[in-house]
Amino acid sequence: MKTKVVAKPSINIITLGCSKNLVDSEVLFTQLKGNGLEVTHEAKKDKANIVVINTCGFIDNAKQESIDTILRYADAKEAGKIDKLYVTGCLSHRYKDDLEREIPLVDSFFGTNELPRLLKALKADYKHELVGERLLTTPAHYAYLKIAEGCDRPCSFCAIPLMRGNHVSRPMDELVKEASSLAKKGTKELILIAQDLTFYGLDFKEAGSPSGRKLKELLERLSDVNGIEWIRLQYAYPAGFPVEILQTMAERENICKYLDMPLQSGSDAVLKRMRRGITREKTEALIETIRGTVPTIALRTTLISGYPGETEEDYEETYSFVERMRFDRLGIFNYSHEENTHAFSVQDDVPEEVKQERSDDIMALQQGISEELNQARVGNTYKVMVDRKESGYFVGRTEFDSPEVDNEVLIPAEQYARLGDFVQVKIDRAEEFDLYGTIVS
Repeated sequence: MKTKVVAKPSINIITLGCSKNLVDSEVLFTQLKGNGLEVTHEAKKDKANIVVINTCGFIDNAKQESIDTILRYADAKEAGKIDKLYVTGCLSHRYKDDLEREIPLVDSFFGTNELPRLLKALKADYKHELVGERLLTTPAHYAYLKIAEGCDRPCSFCAIPLMRGNHVSRPMDELVKEASSLAKKGTKELILIAQDLTFYGLDFKEAGSPSGRKLKELLERLSDVNGIEWIRLQYAYPAGFPVEILQTMAERENICKYLDMPLQSGSDAVLKRMRRGITREKTEALIETIRGTVPTIALRTTLISGYPGETEEDYEETYSFVERMRFDRLGIFNYSHEENTHAFSVQDDVPEEVKQERSDDIMALQQGISEELNQARVGNTYKVMVDRKESGYFVGRTEFDSPEVDNEVLIPAEQYARLGDFVQVKIDRAEEFDLYGTIVS
């Protein structure tokens, strides 16, 4: 008598949204591999019989992308191409009941803090011995290090606390152990992420440690990890900014002269309605302090266009603010009216076309600023990390650039470079968002 051969389960993880989601997927990936399961991340060939989608629920465009992806794999399940479909992440956490009702083909939905339950559904155990261990989905030479979860800030427009909960710092020893483990596997750059890096350590009192901001101490300890050559800071809130980290940044060679500090607006009236806890004058003073302490620093920021009640005068104040501050990197998003946020109680009264027009004008301004700053780099030599090879170039970054979102350095592929290595590159020419150079050593 023939017996039925049951194929070994194969799981494909799809990640949508930000780098914090990517870290969550990497943790899931590591746990599943630790259980001996066959797992891929965003496999180009859809051969897995189980799919896990890690969703984003931050703004309208991200939510729509998540829903479209769920529907695509729900259709695949209905057509018999996959056996099981699970959904996790921010969208799933925030709209679980609605999603269960609207997309019944999904086998189960999970929230952002339900990893053990998701593992159980995938017939895997949560292995505590794997805490701090990571199998990377990024190139091995850089990794995101999530130092905290959630957020305690009261920003009126933001739904992150609804999806991620209150701020919880990860234990410092655990982070140092994880950084050391990554370094031993070839990671050279750590990109520190959290919803707000500056809150790190404020919640340690409950864990038996003295309370207070601990970002400076964490930076010093990570900087001492053998093999880590770059440490990059992303998502630092301006109000209550821990200025003591600036001296550490200036003194430590392996802490990148780079800071991602979302400011959202240059209008005092809008900042007040956003509940940001800071004025434009104080913001400009902070930027002056940052640049005075770390003169070569590259500042990245993000803005929101068309917040409810934003007048033409408010917009002009923001435009003037960007013009004066001359940020090295800048992104801008159109305001998204999010349910259950403080701002949802007021009318979303700026037309979409006006939001987009203001966004386009700010980005045109920034394009000119970026080109001027890049032209000033021509003739200089910089340490560059080589990320990949494509279209006849090795593509790398200076310490002033984060992967995916910032400028890149393009080196003709006729020269020799190894992916993940650092090379000295002399900049020969520049464009708005790219530098072109030649390896000199």
